[in-house]
Amino acid sequence: MLIGLSIRNVVLIQSLDLAVGAGLTALTGETGAGKSIVLDALGLALGSRADAGLVRRGAASASATAVFSLPPNHPVFAALAEKGLEADAGGELVLRRQIGADGRSRAFVNDQAASVGVLRDLGALLLEVHGQHDAVGLLDARTHRALLDSYGGCGEALRACRAAWTTWRELSKAAAVLRDRVSQDTAEAEELTLRLAELDRLDPKPGEETALADQRALLGAAEKVMDDITAAQESFAAGQIAQRLSQASRALQRALDRVKGPAQGEQAAAVRGLTEAAAAVERALIEADEASSALDAAAQSFVFDPAGLEKTEERLFALRAAARKLNVPVEALPAQRMRMVQALQALESADADLAAADAAAKAAEGAYWSAAKLLSAARSAAGLRLSEAVEAELKPLKLEKARFQVAVEPLAPERAGADGADRVAFEIATNPGAPFGPLGAIASGGELARFALALKAALAARETTAGGAAFTPVMIFDEVDQGVGGAVADAVGLRLRGLARAAQVLVVTHSPQVAARADVHWRVSKSIQGDMTTTAIEPLDPASREEEIARMLAGAEVTEAARAAARALIA
Repeated sequence: MLIGLSIRNVVLIQSLDLAVGAGLTALTGETGAGKSIVLDALGLALGSRADAGLVRRGAASASATAVFSLPPNHPVFAALAEKGLEADAGGELVLRRQIGADGRSRAFVNDQAASVGVLRDLGALLLEVHGQHDAVGLLDARTHRALLDSYGGCGEALRACRAAWTTWRELSKAAAVLRDRVSQDTAEAEELTLRLAELDRLDPKPGEETALADQRALLGAAEKVMDDITAAQESFAAGQIAQRLSQASRALQRALDRVKGPAQGEQAAAVRGLTEAAAAVERALIEADEASSALDAAAQSFVFDPAGLEKTEERLFALRAAARKLNVPVEALPAQRMRMVQALQALESADADLAAADAAAKAAEGAYWSAAKLLSAARSAAGLRLSEAVEAELKPLKLEKARFQVAVEPLAPERAGADGADRVAFEIATNPGAPFGPLGAIASGGELARFALALKAALAARETTAGGAAFTPVMIFDEVDQGVGGAVADAVGLRLRGLARAAQVLVVTHSPQVAARADVHWRVSKSIQGDMTTTAIEPLDPASREEEIARMLAGAEVTEAARAAARALIA
C-alpha cells in the first residue's frame, strides 16, 4: 500500500507531503489546477520518463518520493534481492527520484543508488495506472495470460504444466548431451579401435623396455667383446703357456727326484722350496687349462649376431614410438591397452543409454503436452466466464454496445513454454458488427479507462496468486468518468468503491458522483502570488468535502440546492 508521497519543486508544486490511506481516494479540483501533476510526480518516483520541464521554474532540482508499506512476502522483496538491494526490516519501501534543471536524473531505493530501470521494474509490481491515453497494467497484453490464470483458478494446472515442462527440458537436454557425446564417441571409437589394434599387434609386456634396453646394450658391445676374447685366446695360442708350464713341471719333478732321501739343515730348506715351486707350477698348469676352457666358453657365448641386435632395436623403438603416440611411458602401455578395451566396451553401451534417454525425453514430452492441453481447457473455460463477467460490467458504464472476449489460441509448438502453449489476449469490439481487436485499439481515452475499470472489477473477486496470497497493486484511474454523468457516473463510483474494499484506489475525477463514493477526498487548488503559480493539495474534512462536491455540482456559484444535493450524494 502507498502510505506517503512527497513532492518538491515539480512543475507548480513547491512542497507537498501527503499521507495516503487505504480504500478509495478522490482527487478533485478545477480544470488546470494541477491534478495531473500529482500523477506525474508519482510516475517520476516509479521510474517514468522525465525531463527538465518537470522542474519548477527557479528551482535547481525537483524530487518525488513514494513510500510503500508491504507484507514481508510481497514479490517486490524478491526483486530487490535479485537486484542486490537491501530491504527495510520494517517492510517499508522508499522510492525516490531526483531530476536537475539540466535534465540529469538520479534514482534511489531505500536510500541506495539505483537505476531508473530498477525503479520502473519495482513500480510495475506496485502500481497500475489507467489513464486517458495510456494502456498499462491490466491493458498490457503481456499480462493477460497470468490474469486469466489467476481469475480462472488455473494455478494447479499451471504448476503441473511448469513441472512437466521442466522435466521435459531437463531430460531433453540430457539426451542431447548424450547424443553429442555418442556422436563424438563414434569418431573416438574408430581411433581407439585403430590404436588398440596397434597395441594388440605390438603386445607390450610389463618390464619389457628395461629388458630390451639391457639386451641391446649387451648385443651392441658383443663385437668388441669378441675382439677382446680373441686377443686373450691368442695369448694361449698353440698351447704355448701350457706346454712351457708342463716343461717346467717335469724339470722340477726331475730335480726333486735327484734330492730324494733324508735331508737336514740347509738342504732340507732347499728341498721344501723346490717342492713348493713344483706344486705352484702344477697349479698354474691346471689354472691355465681352466682359463683356456673359460676363454673358449666365453667366445661361444659372445658370438656377435647383427640380426639379433637389429631385431632387438626394432622392438624397443616400436614400443617407444607407441608410447610417444599415446603420450604415456613405455611401462604404461599394457595398462593403457586395458583402458582402451574398457573404453570401447563403454562406448558400445552408450547407444543403449542414448536410446533410453531418448525414450525418457519422449515420454516427458508427451506428459508436457497432456498437461498443456489440460491447462488450455481450463483457460478456455475461464475465458468464457471472464467474458460474461466483463460484459455484465460494461452496460452500467455506458459501454452497452461494446463486446468483450478472451481469445485463447494455440501457439506454434516451437513457441510453447513452461506456462503452456496458449496465446491469451483480451479483445473488444466497440460497435455492433465491428471485429474484435486489441484493447489498445479503443480510440476514446474515457472508454479505455472505463473498460479497465470493468475488467478490474470482474477480476477483483477472483484475484489470487499461486501461493494463495493476493498482492493487488495500487490502482490509479485518471478521469475514468470522462464524458459520462448521472447514473453512469454513479455506477463508476460504485465500482471504484467496490475495488477499494480489497485494494488501494486513487481516482482523478470531475464527477461528483464518483467523488462522493471516496473514503478520502483531496482537493487540488491553484494560487498565484506575484509571477509565481503554485498548486496545493489539501485533505478535506466533512464540511469542506460537502462544499467541494456542491461546487462540482453547481459550478461557479454554489447554491443551497447544490449543497443539499452534495449531502444526498455523500449519504
